[in-house]
Amino acid sequence: MAAFSSLTDRLSNAFKHLKSKGKLSEADIDGTIREIRRALLDADVSLDVVRSFTARVRDRALGAEVSEALNPAQQVVKIVNDELTDILGQGVDRPLNFAKNPPTIIMLAGLQGAGKTTLAGKLGYWLKDSGHTPLLVAADLQRPNAVTQLEVVGERAGVPVYAPEKGVQSAGGDAVSAPGETTGDPVKVARDSIEYARQKLYDTVIIDTAGRLGVDETLMQQARDIRDAVQPNEILFVIDAMIGQDAVRTAQAFDEGVDFTGVVLSKLDGDARGGAALSVASVTGKPILFASNGEGLKDFEVFHPDRMASRILDMGDILTLIEQAQREFDEEQTREAAAKMAEGSFGLDDFLAQLQQVRKLGSMKSLLGMIPGMAQHRKELEQFDEREIDRTEAIIRSMTPEERRDPKIIDGSRRARIAYGSGVTVSAVNALLQRFEQAAKMMKRMSNKAGMGGFPGIGGPGGGKKGKKGKKGKKGGSKSGNPMKREAEEQALRARLSGKPSSGGSAFAKKQGTPQLPEGLQDAFGGELPPNLGGGLSGLLG
Repeated sequence: MAAFSSLTDRLSNAFKHLKSKGKLSEADIDGTIREIRRALLDADVSLDVVRSFTARVRDRALGAEVSEALNPAQQVVKIVNDELTDILGQGVDRPLNFAKNPPTIIMLAGLQGAGKTTLAGKLGYWLKDSGHTPLLVAADLQRPNAVTQLEVVGERAGVPVYAPEKGVQSAGGDAVSAPGETTGDPVKVARDSIEYARQKLYDTVIIDTAGRLGVDETLMQQARDIRDAVQPNEILFVIDAMIGQDAVRTAQAFDEGVDFTGVVLSKLDGDARGGAALSVASVTGKPILFASNGEGLKDFEVFHPDRMASRILDMGDILTLIEQAQREFDEEQTREAAAKMAEGSFGLDDFLAQLQQVRKLGSMKSLLGMIPGMAQHRKELEQFDEREIDRTEAIIRSMTPEERRDPKIIDGSRRARIAYGSGVTVSAVNALLQRFEQAAKMMKRMSNKAGMGGFPGIGGPGGGKKGKKGKKGKKGGSKSGNPMKREAEEQALRARLSGKPSSGGSAFAKKQGTPQLPEGLQDAFGGELPPNLGGGLSGLLG
């Protein structure tokens, strides 16, 4: 997540010098702790939280669990991961408290601008997607156009809105009022909404309340009055992840004022330093239940402290990625696509269907950000244009059904027509077709030798005589187009045939210890890297 990108980079640098050491001295650990402390303070984490965190990490790092570990550097990273999980709220994370007798009442509280209204729509969408029947309640009658905004958000989410009062409007109508004034009674709106929900059989009520630019007694009194009137099952404190050091003071004020039961972090996609997330749960002892990381209705997820700690340490979040895929992917369609890959009949129509399934998971940047080790590709990731996917989709949709089934028939005139129809250049069409052809060859090769029945040497069709035969066919070796390299190869071959050791003096001779693919994977890929696998993130994204 963007809010933690700076912290992730700083912590990764703090661990770099440990990787080359077989044994860690007290000086090594102190140096690492010092870098971690600077990274956390730079991320606007509360000073008290930083002190207790680094003290615990140091005590554990100097103990037996590191000194007796086979890999001390990895053990230190594990300790930091454990402690990060603790300050993010390990042991207090829980699901929403639903009422035994509906409706369940959820009240949102927080400062103005924290994103309460947008989050009400996201929470309503998430509950609806989980099988509930939510109702949004417009009890913010103070901020100009807050009621109208909630109605728009509710319409986008497909969730009904209870709004008997229009509140303050910026222009036109009887409800026009000066900033700071309130029209209507928000307490009465909240109270009446519960009876309305019972009559219409809504099982969850989400009450959007007013905020202020800063904590004051008027704000707290109104929030307390609404709380006392409806007796909510959950009071969610919505806090802006970009708020920085002021997060702790604000959270403590709301905890004392309304005694909230859970925290929601908003705007985690911003370029803030993320210190709020690492401070609020630790200081208040209240769990972070949800995280909002974008403007879309689906940019909302359940908060898991252990997974967030893994993301901060650039260890990825594969579990969340898998859960999203299981929720959004069509299993039957995926099986059919796998079968077509094995047969070699995977066409552009199938590719388009798979692309649309991936897009259901969210933005490519957020998906790739869940993969371990992506911090080193951050610049490429930030430069990736999400519109490239739109352009790819436009190119494919500009083809005829026959061209999608058999891209080989697409000649020069067809490419020009496709480029004109999709609003791109001919070179963009050529690049897409070339990448698709390379990927199709790789997928067919992997499916035939590995994917459908196990990699060679593990079991399945790839591990039999076929793999050995393919290996034998490469015995003759390659002949380089470079005369000096070809001469060195021939000399080495003559030396092997005569039983003499190779001199190894040539600059072109292959050095011992050069990284290679495992033998099974070499067979699966035909002895070469698959397209774009060696090209970094830029190759993967085209």
